[in-house]
Amino acid sequence: MFKQVDPKTLDFNVFSTIGDRWMLITAGTKERCNTMTASWGALGVLWGAPMALAYIRPQRYTKEFVDRSEYFTLSFFPEQYRKQLALCGAKSGRELDKVAACGFTVAEGAGGAPYFEQAELVLVCRKRMVQPMEEALIPPEVREKWYKGDYHIMYWGEIVEALVQA
Repeated sequence: MFKQVDPKTLDFNVFSTIGDRWMLITAGTKERCNTMTASWGALGVLWGAPMALAYIRPQRYTKEFVDRSEYFTLSFFPEQYRKQLALCGAKSGRELDKVAACGFTVAEGAGGAPYFEQAELVLVCRKRMVQPMEEALIPPEVREKWYKGDYHIMYWGEIVEALVQA
């Protein structure tokens, strides 16, 4: 059971939560959604609103769902779901129903955005801006280490609903 909270009351280490524990980026509908694991992202304030920044590579299947949707979710899980998050990062939704394979139960947030009942924190985001990374703005050593020409697309989402397990 989830309860809605003000995003300003959330108290966690963003760096370890995103970078070490990971999150799922999910979009679509309750009936048909796709999800992917991410360990890159940001949370902050932009235009006077709480915002989340998600990075998705162009070839990811989830990108198609995020592109078609006005809303997407970021879901954070307890450590016991590490194997499921690893699967969602390694397999494509084109080849496998990741939701079924992980045993996740889909719920619906603001704007009909899909999320998973097994999560401990969910941020429902309304897509506010989409921006491709520009090669010229990425430092050469970063391009060399992290890219092969498949630069991320940045999705800025206003956090319209923050849900925590009650």
